[in-house]
Amino acid sequence: MTVTTESSSSAAETASAGTLSAIGMRIQSRLPRMSQAMSKIAALLLEAPDAPLRLSITELAEEAGTSAATVTRFCRTIGYSGYTPFRVAVASDTGRKHAIERWSEDIGRAFGPDDTPTQVMSTLLTAHTRSLRSTAEFIDLEQLERIAARIATCEHIDLYGIGGSGVMAEEMQLRLYRIGINAHSWPEVHSGLTSASLQNEHCVAIGISNTGRTDETIQMIECARSTGALTVAITSSPESPLAQAADENIVTLAHEKFLQPDDLSAKHSQLFVLDLLYLLVAQQNFGRSTTTLAASASAVAPHRRSSRSRRAQPKEQQA
Repeated sequence: MTVTTESSSSAAETASAGTLSAIGMRIQSRLPRMSQAMSKIAALLLEAPDAPLRLSITELAEEAGTSAATVTRFCRTIGYSGYTPFRVAVASDTGRKHAIERWSEDIGRAFGPDDTPTQVMSTLLTAHTRSLRSTAEFIDLEQLERIAARIATCEHIDLYGIGGSGVMAEEMQLRLYRIGINAHSWPEVHSGLTSASLQNEHCVAIGISNTGRTDETIQMIECARSTGALTVAITSSPESPLAQAADENIVTLAHEKFLQPDDLSAKHSQLFVLDLLYLLVAQQNFGRSTTTLAASASAVAPHRRSSRSRRAQPKEQQA
């Protein structure tokens, strides 16, 4: 049972005040499900992320006002087998954070009118690489395998997304369709709601939204869930309305807010997760996947002209 406490509220406010590390985001995402005792540890670590580097498990427990056994349970709750592996992860995360901060100081955290092309490229590379790495660290592979297994055997899958997220939905639909999955993407709410209302317990629906607050996508997911379909949200926030409306939530992360309003690093994180999910589905249906891919490749082959045949044409035909 989740216990809401003043310490967990304070921890969330502390976390929102600055950029969280990968471990900080992991702690924050699990905070609503923590007991009161573990929430105290979370609050301490969100305020002082390097505390495990200078404190023993007993000292950390004393500072948090709890027990060493609770600290161990806390470590397991956020995905570590014990305090020692957790300290190792904190040390790695701290070193990576400091390296990123030094890099950001060298190239600048914002695009300015006088930035050189090298500065712009370096800033972009840092943003996109960091987003992909953080997303990969946050992924629950067992969850993705479960979802992939449902997609591989479903009657039908709907993919919902508005605007840029609609492009991601369409890309996923095309990929799944090529490996024999009955998939449709819906970038418009009326058509999407119509399709969602016709789903059943043998169907899957995926809603894509970086913020998780796009009303149309939320409505389509809610409609699909009401029919008994498995619903999946792909968002940057596990506490967003879309994540709360779905059965499963896959988190994609993009930290460089200075890239707004159109943060392509967020799109790359979404595409990374979708690509991984697609490959897991293809593995589930290996025989059918290879057969349908070969058939579609054969169908479009006549429309691909080789460079050799083009060079053999007279110049007047090439013009």
